[in-house]
Amino acid sequence: MKILGIESSCDDTSVAIVDSDRNILSNIVKTQDEIHSKYKGIVPELAARSHIDCIDTTFREALSKSNSSIEEIKLICATAGPGLIGGLLVGLTFAKTLSQINNLPFVAVNHLEGHALTARLTKNIAYPFLLLLVSGGHSNFYFIKDVNLYFNLGGTLDDALGEAFDKVANILGLGFPGGPKLEVIAKKGDPDAYNFPKPLINKNNLDLSFSGLKTAVSQKYNDLNNNNNNKVKANIAASFQKTICDIICKKLQIAIDLCNKKKFLFKNVVIAGGVASNLILRQKLKEIVEKENKKYYSPPVNLCTDNAAMIAWAGYERYKKKLISPLSVRALPRWALEERHKNI
Repeated sequence: MKILGIESSCDDTSVAIVDSDRNILSNIVKTQDEIHSKYKGIVPELAARSHIDCIDTTFREALSKSNSSIEEIKLICATAGPGLIGGLLVGLTFAKTLSQINNLPFVAVNHLEGHALTARLTKNIAYPFLLLLVSGGHSNFYFIKDVNLYFNLGGTLDDALGEAFDKVANILGLGFPGGPKLEVIAKKGDPDAYNFPKPLINKNNLDLSFSGLKTAVSQKYNDLNNNNNNKVKANIAASFQKTICDIICKKLQIAIDLCNKKKFLFKNVVIAGGVASNLILRQKLKEIVEKENKKYYSPPVNLCTDNAAMIAWAGYERYKKKLISPLSVRALPRWALEERHKNI
């Protein structure tokens, strides 16, 4: 069975075709980095216009690369939220139109659900599992019990981790998107050069906070008054990255302890979302997980960032549970993944 997925929640237009045997037949991603880089951040109106300009050609390219025709597609899936409303409307409307014209079932997918279930696409990770989702818009710990049974254990109180990476990169003049560029320059720096604060690290809960850390980096950079000194930039980047790793590793340990205390039975710990592509963070988290005799998994780097393959697969998992969406479903700029449960 071939499934078509569409992702347009932020600044990437993506269309993918996967099959029910977990094969990714095509996964076309059109980025908008060139459009937004001069603004040092994403401009929602420009993002929406770009989605309109390339959604049809991206769809046709996905069909071509997968050697598929629309007649072979049996299910249409699209991100319905959370995200930028303009982009969501483009992808969702395109998907609904395909569904109606071709008389195909349609599934609206939560973008976070796509990230959460990517491990099920690429590695067939068994339910239940502990998930750390870290991206440009979200940083949360979840217990993933089954399809549509997602429990929020805690997360950021302010900035998302990916947002913090981008803002620090902007402070250092590295450009946009900043996360990958900061990781590169950090390799040349001393991670112990500066002692940045680690907000909430000593709190025995899963609250996270990154806004104060970002401010501390900005103050340090300004105090040094060496804005064109590449060594200073590298040292700040490395020290910031180490601080982030220390915080996230400590909180992951708390999350594992919490799940064990509540007697949640799970073998796997999954790290997903765009920030999960950071290789230093992946390695540090893997060490924590394996020390606890759990299995660590993070998707391949190219599937950590936004893509439609994860949306197609998440939609297929919902389809198997008969969770079909009506074509009246609306785009939701805000849409929590979790379902609060009194027994958790």
